[in-house]
Amino acid sequence: MTLSRDDAMNVARVLTEALPYIQRFIGKTIVIKYGGNAMVDEALKAGFARDVTLMKLVGMNPVVVHGGGPQIGNLLAELNIESRFEGGMRVTDSKTMDVVQMVLGGLVNKEIVGLINESGGRALGLTGKDATLIRARKMLIEKASSDLKSPEIIDIGHVGEVESIDRKVIDMLVTSDIIPVVAPIGVGPDNTSYNINADLVAGKLAEALNAEKLLLLTDVPGIQNEDGKLISTLDDREVDKLIQRGVITGGMLPKIDCALQAVRGGVTTAQIIDGRVAHAVLLELLTDEGVGTMISAGL
Repeated sequence: MTLSRDDAMNVARVLTEALPYIQRFIGKTIVIKYGGNAMVDEALKAGFARDVTLMKLVGMNPVVVHGGGPQIGNLLAELNIESRFEGGMRVTDSKTMDVVQMVLGGLVNKEIVGLINESGGRALGLTGKDATLIRARKMLIEKASSDLKSPEIIDIGHVGEVESIDRKVIDMLVTSDIIPVVAPIGVGPDNTSYNINADLVAGKLAEALNAEKLLLLTDVPGIQNEDGKLISTLDDREVDKLIQRGVITGGMLPKIDCALQAVRGGVTTAQIIDGRVAHAVLLELLTDEGVGTMISAGL
């Protein structure tokens, strides 16, 4: 297909605009939390795989961490296993954990790996149990008690939080020009498996790898102010003020907390971006405008 002069000029403009960003991120580690609608829409899935492949080809070091909550819920329903939630977390008994490992470590992980490989990249899938990448501990949640005294401590089963990350296995893959695709399953004492929130894993992995960026794909445009307008840049102190004023609430709070911990832990910036936008990752990395909200640590 022959491009018109205007189309060719537009392509040249885009490439020229991208060049300084490519130069800036060569050799840098960028951790991407992949989830939401970007994981279920076929066109967005293919576009994401191409974006990650391109990042690697131009010299960046992408590391993908993925979720899979809806896929887990669907399979549990098919198997007639009840899904229960406490404090927004899935109660995970041993049967549920078997399904979690099957879906995250198998179905979802291998699909992402396959799409990246099909796009010309070289990806390898692993869970946090492989080479003891993610050491985990049991997560206990607190629930206010009716007597207004001490909170009730609830055991939600095989749900964990990150205790430590051994970066050596990721470093080995990155230096071998392989794109790691990580399922958020950790290993605890006695080889116990734990399901961990993918945002938390992505943030802790970004810290452990001294990443340049943490990208969190969501199903919203980013952080918005009281008037519903997108805020393109914030530092951690400004985020704290928005939380105190009730501007940031609900399901965005865990992602914001993950981003704040990452930048306070040494990650240069964290971006909350709209994964419903085609090629959102490249638009955020390689254009002047971006497609989300960038969070950095205050001076």
